[in-house]
Amino acid sequence: MTGAVQALIYALTRVLAFLLAGLLLGLLLGHITAGLLLALGCGLGWQLVNLYGLDGWLRARNRRAPPDLSGLWGEVVTNVVRLHRRKRFHKQRMLTVFRELRHSTAAMPDGVVVLNDNYEILWFNRMATRLLNLRRKVDVGLRITNLVRDPRFVRYLEAGDFHTSLEVPQATRDGLSLSFQLVPYGKQQCLMLVRDVSRQVALESMRQDFVANASHELRSPLTVITGYLETLVLDPQMDPALLGPLDEMRRQSDRMNQIVRDLLELSRLDAVTDEADFNPVDVPGLLRTLCGDLAVRPNTATVQLQLQSDAGLLGTETELHSVFANLLDNAAKYTPADGRITVIWSADSDGDAQLCVADTGPGIAAEHLPRLTERFYRVDAGRARSAGGTGLGLAIVKHALEHHGARLLIESQEGVGSRFICHFPVRRVLPDSLEGSIDTTTPAVAAGT
Repeated sequence: MTGAVQALIYALTRVLAFLLAGLLLGLLLGHITAGLLLALGCGLGWQLVNLYGLDGWLRARNRRAPPDLSGLWGEVVTNVVRLHRRKRFHKQRMLTVFRELRHSTAAMPDGVVVLNDNYEILWFNRMATRLLNLRRKVDVGLRITNLVRDPRFVRYLEAGDFHTSLEVPQATRDGLSLSFQLVPYGKQQCLMLVRDVSRQVALESMRQDFVANASHELRSPLTVITGYLETLVLDPQMDPALLGPLDEMRRQSDRMNQIVRDLLELSRLDAVTDEADFNPVDVPGLLRTLCGDLAVRPNTATVQLQLQSDAGLLGTETELHSVFANLLDNAAKYTPADGRITVIWSADSDGDAQLCVADTGPGIAAEHLPRLTERFYRVDAGRARSAGGTGLGLAIVKHALEHHGARLLIESQEGVGSRFICHFPVRRVLPDSLEGSIDTTTPAVAAGT
């Protein structure tokens, strides 16, 4: 038998005892109704006294011992005491966990800022106070964009793509370069990690300056060497036995000149911190020209151009030309003459646009895909050099696309081929850029032989 049932039986027994006492008192007085009413009134008074004692204890239970009550009132007091102890245990446990969390976040070398769905500050650790100059009593509740005013950080939040971090050079008044990355969690909240990357940014700047200066200094002597080699090759009195080595020297000097040009282009893209201009670019016309030039090359695979949209882009035409040309050149180098290169320009229902360059080349193993856009990275160094590549084309593509707020996706399967997809956001898309209608039935560009 449970305690609640026992308490109920005890309460009913007490009520019956009061009624029996009232009945006996009524028989003695000769008025049974009056006796019963008097007994019930005494029982009600007793319940009110117990209720008053319980209320007083609940109001000051931290300073008073629980009342010694019996029956249902005693059961209520026991349950309240049990709930109070459980609550106090969980509260102490939560305080312990919170203290450990504060100590662990205080020891972290990175700043931590908790934001709500409106990017308003809810909490931050000590390192975030130092890196972002936050003040606990003033900045809690403010939007983080009111404190970090860099346009790149605002665009990072608006894009909502938090898979990668954002580096902002000179992000604070103290000249610190910071890295930001948001990690969504819980119910529409996110954790913002802030890291001091001033040293890495300084080293990267030194590397970029070195590459730019070295490339610039190499340009002049290479031009002189190339000029003399061309003169020697065209000299009619040159010994025929030397023509072969001179041709090879000229090819290698041309390759070095191409490397220097690519390095200078990468240095220029690295030096640009603002977004590309919003100038209209006729993408279908540009692709027709590039595919036509590619198709007339000797030993080139069949080139198919599919214009599924007449949309243009808002950007810098020279950079977009470099992106498309590098992707087409890369596909031509690794696709056999009996293969096929398919170029697809399309726009989706959300207003975004994308260029897909697909080939039927040898494909790329999955472990190489994350590093393809690194400078000078080659899947097969021997084959790349024999094809005349510099190892910088995809790096230029990646930087130029980032300059336009776009991204590069690479899909490949060994023995099947590769797909390079440039995805442009809607703010960079210029719809109805061409006059008249466009044929969407997959026009083809004949390959050279």
